[in-house]
Amino acid sequence: MVTIEVVPQDVMASRFAISPLIETMHAQWVLAGRYPAGANGPWAARWRETYQKLVGEHPVLRASAVISGNKGDANVDFIAPPPTAVDVPFEAELAAMRATPLETAHGEIRRALAARPPVPDWIRELLLGPDVVRRFAAAYEALWREILSHDWPRFRAVLQRDVAQRAGRLAAYGWQAALEDLRPNVRWHRSGRIEVELTTRRGTHRLDGKGLLFLPSAFMGAIGTYLEDAWPYALVYPVRGLAAAPPAPDADLAALIGRSRARILAELAEPATTTQLAALLGQSLGTTGGHLAALRRTGVIVGTRVGRSVLYTRTPLGEALING
Repeated sequence: MVTIEVVPQDVMASRFAISPLIETMHAQWVLAGRYPAGANGPWAARWRETYQKLVGEHPVLRASAVISGNKGDANVDFIAPPPTAVDVPFEAELAAMRATPLETAHGEIRRALAARPPVPDWIRELLLGPDVVRRFAAAYEALWREILSHDWPRFRAVLQRDVAQRAGRLAAYGWQAALEDLRPNVRWHRSGRIEVELTTRRGTHRLDGKGLLFLPSAFMGAIGTYLEDAWPYALVYPVRGLAAAPPAPDADLAALIGRSRARILAELAEPATTTQLAALLGQSLGTTGGHLAALRRTGVIVGTRVGRSVLYTRTPLGEALING
């Protein structure tokens, strides 16, 4: 059992973020067959051959299994540390990873190796070699460029929608509302603590007003934690709505307003921006914007400005049409 003790200031200090580098790491675990693909099964099948080619070019991807994605303490953080901002570009995160001092990387690797049975000599020599940070950076850059970047707009749109919905719950209603459907093994106690049932970790950690970083993942089906003093405390959780292509709109509705507009109306079971909808539907921004404008004029959706973005939601008329 992991316990995270909070104080009132932690609600305001907590934040949500999306990390393309961490998602690249999670995608690697799925492509390597170490974690279930779940809703990403077709995606993993499509890219597995490309991944195997990259493993041949970057042996560190095979060696990474002994220090990354394991239960317990046999893991390192320098490969993909928690992000420092809400939506950091992959290139900026990769640059931060490349800047890891070699002694830091070797220290983390030695701690991870000490927590597991002996590994083959070639793996130990590679991981404790002088260019291990460069090797990981090159391998993850290739994974991103050759595989994940192609589908990132769609994954990012799903992650952004989850962040908007859950961050709104935390701000408006507090910890219980934000945590209640993360996973059954995550619970909020009114006494001021978050409990995470983990079979391989235990201990108590205090946020002390610094807040908690929430990281949704499109590839992880379970809760993960970053609770080392050297990093921001973070909770990785499975994103909602990944499998969701929403139910196909009624054929009569599609005939009435058009297939694309009916699909947009179905997608707006949860609020979304023009950019997110375009990524989810595989359309251009201009095409999606035109459909949204038409739906607004007919009164079936409404847009609300949130910061620099406009979030679209269904009106009661839109709800009646899609459910009706």
